[in-house]
Amino acid sequence: MEQVLTVRRWRRYGADRLYVTHETGARVGSIDLQSGEVVVEEPELEEQLRLAAQEFLRSDANELTLPMPRQPFSEPERTALTAWLGPVDDEPRGQRGAPLRQRLERLYAEGWHVIHDVPLGRQGTVVEHLLIGPGGIFTVAERGRPGEHVDVVDRRMLVDGAPVGLLHAARMEAARVQGLLLQAGCADIRVRSMTVVRGELGLDGDADETLVVTRATMPRTVRSLPVALEPDRVAAIANVARQRITWAR
Repeated sequence: MEQVLTVRRWRRYGADRLYVTHETGARVGSIDLQSGEVVVEEPELEEQLRLAAQEFLRSDANELTLPMPRQPFSEPERTALTAWLGPVDDEPRGQRGAPLRQRLERLYAEGWHVIHDVPLGRQGTVVEHLLIGPGGIFTVAERGRPGEHVDVVDRRMLVDGAPVGLLHAARMEAARVQGLLLQAGCADIRVRSMTVVRGELGLDGDADETLVVTRATMPRTVRSLPVALEPDRVAAIANVARQRITWAR
């Protein structure tokens, strides 16, 4: 699977910058060649942004199109990394308590794409995170407060013993996202929801279409999902999901 990036140089009014975009035209980021400032629009592509800029500076062109590999680590690579860095921890030292956004972005190396703050329609509704990868497509939202006790019993969620409607709302949000992706041409897809709770979690039964996890257990849960989408299909759906027109209906 490859991600095609285009690098263009812009020199006007005393400025000298490189702009890197997707093949779809969406901006990946820019580099100010005078100050060295790097602006990253998509954190998961920062390494590709820098590599593309380096390749451009080695060439003599004013515009350069580059295929950049986007492959998750293979098993031999994982083994080598584990031998070098030690076992992977769901909460790496120095990153404990990291925001959910950062935890989701770290899944990029394993073939997942994450899109933040997806606007649905024109009513101001926003999906916090959209996660697309080998295990499927998920709307992701973080709910609750530290110290709460959350129980999931079948299709119901209880917070400190009181029933709440978070699972129903999460399912409705996922259904809306699925409908818009289908309208945009992503055939035969299923969108599920993932609710990340900040408090303690107890599970008793199946939450149906909604995964309920904590920050700490989220990476392990995602990694354990059975493969539902091939890498090329993941990339194609992610490209559609990054287009604002997909969500403007």
